[in-house]
Amino acid sequence: MSVFKKRGFWAVVIIILVPLGYYAINKGQAFYRMASYYDVEHITENYRNTREFFETTTVYASGTPSNFTYDTQPITDSYVYEGQERSIKDLMVETGTTGLLVAKDGTILFEEYYQGEKEDDRHIQFSVTKSFISALFGIAIHDGLIDSIDDPVTKYLPEFKGTGYDGVTLRHVLTMSTGIHFTEDYGDLTSDVNKMSMVIGTGGSLDEYATSLKRDREPGTYNDYVSVNTHVLGMVLKRVAGQTITQLLEEKIWKPVGMEYDAYFLIDGHGMEVAMGGLQASLRDMARMGHLYLHEGRVGEEQIVPADWVKASVTPEAPHLMPGANNPASETSFGYGYQWWIPTNPHGDFFAAGIYHQFIYVDPTTGVVIAKTSANKGFNDPANKAQKDMIVTAFQAISADIAAREAAVEEAVSEQSE
Repeated sequence: MSVFKKRGFWAVVIIILVPLGYYAINKGQAFYRMASYYDVEHITENYRNTREFFETTTVYASGTPSNFTYDTQPITDSYVYEGQERSIKDLMVETGTTGLLVAKDGTILFEEYYQGEKEDDRHIQFSVTKSFISALFGIAIHDGLIDSIDDPVTKYLPEFKGTGYDGVTLRHVLTMSTGIHFTEDYGDLTSDVNKMSMVIGTGGSLDEYATSLKRDREPGTYNDYVSVNTHVLGMVLKRVAGQTITQLLEEKIWKPVGMEYDAYFLIDGHGMEVAMGGLQASLRDMARMGHLYLHEGRVGEEQIVPADWVKASVTPEAPHLMPGANNPASETSFGYGYQWWIPTNPHGDFFAAGIYHQFIYVDPTTGVVIAKTSANKGFNDPANKAQKDMIVTAFQAISADIAAREAAVEEAVSEQSE
């Protein structure tokens, strides 16, 4: 081999190996960052410090936050699950609670922080984020940016033609009924949801990832929770509004509602928000979101989210979306609306939920809103699978107890006045 041929050979080798080496290093760093972030021993600190691990944007708060009044008091410690009386305090400890707030009609009755959490910490919301995206979707429809939720995804995102989302409507996406094949197992490093996390960690594009997915069920027939569906909703919002999700959230919700603290939004390598779970917010601002939905999208006299959208969002509209343990067309016993959950045993209440047990619970029958941030170290243990249902049942018990106490006071006052 001549000198020139040798040089040419090594030049080709370098051209091939350098990018491969960079890719391997980048992939390795991303894996280390993700592994560190989800390291069980450190998630309590990590989940309130997400900005230290990933790139984020800022959703700026209102200069004049809406005020809560305070009338703090103990909450009940008792709830009944599967016929057995249990301790709410024990459940909160077991599920790694870092913040718990209970409010009734805008008055905070209980607000406590644990494990080093503070009132101004912006805790990762995970899939509670989805319910904020739903609110933005309802606003976009009201503003005439989206014609109908029965429109196909491809009407707004033509790049999805020929993909698993071809033939899927926005309604299917909103109700987690797309039929997209996707494994949502955070305990399995090879699952689709963890592959998607690696896309974020390596600076990739979630938009491109979404177009790679296939469908294995007929849309609109089965309730299967697929987080990437919400990313598609985020793509639609960004496309029709010509604004980022961060800008939309700030303009349409954060400032009009009077949120107290700036929020942060995790973004992928192309600057797109992680619409399915990247919002980081304070406990009180979570409660403000619950209060907004308690009042059917209003703050005072201002209608921020259309009332009909709020109602539709928390009302299961098809058999496969109904709550109940024996629904053959659903992978969960919970009901589902438009990115909001319905309890297994509902009475008009509903909730937003994220992995590791983040919650916004709303009970319009009592006026109670409950917000919970958590870093549950046992979340991926199959033995703890029932904890989500147990937490919601505990919230229902807290709400019922507050209503009972109020009724008892009213009765006593009535007797005294007679």
